[in-house]
Amino acid sequence: MRIVKCLSFVFILITSSFLNSAAQDKIIRGAVTTFDSIFINGASIKVKSTKQEVFTDSFGIFSVGVANKDVIVVTAKGFYNKKVKLAPNTKFAAINLKLKSDPKSVEYAVGYGYIKEADKLNAISNLNNNDMDFSKYKDIYDLISGRFSGVRVVDGQIIVRGKNTFDNSMSSNAALIIVNGVPENSSILGSIPTDQVKSIDIIKDGSSAIYGVQGANGVVIIETKKGSEESKKR
Repeated sequence: MRIVKCLSFVFILITSSFLNSAAQDKIIRGAVTTFDSIFINGASIKVKSTKQEVFTDSFGIFSVGVANKDVIVVTAKGFYNKKVKLAPNTKFAAINLKLKSDPKSVEYAVGYGYIKEADKLNAISNLNNNDMDFSKYKDIYDLISGRFSGVRVVDGQIIVRGKNTFDNSMSSNAALIIVNGVPENSSILGSIPTDQVKSIDIIKDGSSAIYGVQGANGVVIIETKKGSEESKKR
């Protein structure tokens, strides 16, 4: 009888070990940021297959065991949750969380220790179509006017920082325009219907330095809706 019990125990151990190894086929690393450049410390990463939860370090970095085709859910208070489907060849996951645009979100982001330097977030303004109806505005210029402190629309250009940093009369004071990750001429703003806009982020001061000389006068980042998002609304 003892032999049977011992064999049963060994079988359970082997089966458990096999299931665990099957559930965790590999270790992936990743980084969690907001506004593409600000690290989020202490963000939660949950693995769907194993329910394991890990947290990012002070540089937004994490590592966790996952299956070949797994899903991780990234959360941090004050930010929109993000579900990430991992491909079999994924080794590193770069995840960018969107900060909610309600007044409490910045307080949460700083108060819970997700963002160490409050001034970085204070240099960034955000509008999101989850929080207001963009379609009531006739164009993006109308949408931006009056919605962002210190931001003006002058002759079809977005002026974020006032006088040009480089004091060059031949250079433009206009902000850099980025639409869906691609730098664009400001004239494109007149051709994007407001009901197609998902979010607008305006970056100024030192936070725009990651965009080099082009971002010296501030950066306007526009993300438009994808086809799948439009179909869900219908």
